Amino acid sequence: MDISLEINGKPQQLDVEPGVTLLDALRERLDVTGPKKGCDRGQCGACTVHVGGKPVLSCLTLAATVRQPVTTVEGLADGDELQPVQRAFVDQDALQCGFCTSGQLMSAVAAVEQDVADVREFMSGNLCRCAAYPNIVAAIEQVRQADATV
Repeated sequence: MDISLEINGKPQQLDVEPGVTLLDALRERLDVTGPKKGCDRGQCGACTVHVGGKPVLSCLTLAATVRQPVTTVEGLADGDELQPVQRAFVDQDALQCGFCTSGQLMSAVAAVEQDVADVREFMSGNLCRCAAYPNIVAAIEQVRQADATV
């Protein structure tokens, strides 16, 4: 089936089978490799992207059902200028091995944008085998505090 997707602000046309996930369409058809295939069951969060501004597990989302713009970690920065959450992850050493980082970043951006009360609970769907959780929370709090003082 022919589908149209907007990925990081750019329109894309694809011919996919009905069962192709958004993750597979991104990684294997469009060469957008930021979202990672971790568990492929929606349990680890490594595949998190934004669809219509909301975090979504792309391994559980059928590409053919997506109607709103998709933003991946590649779409966060403005050229060489890192998005504030990306900068805070660097500042707080919240990325360690890097495998989960793209999903962590996408969820962290949503946490900041939605001004969630319980960051730890909100981020609980993103697993980090390196145990960088305190640094990830510190990065989110860094951005939240910076927004409060602007």
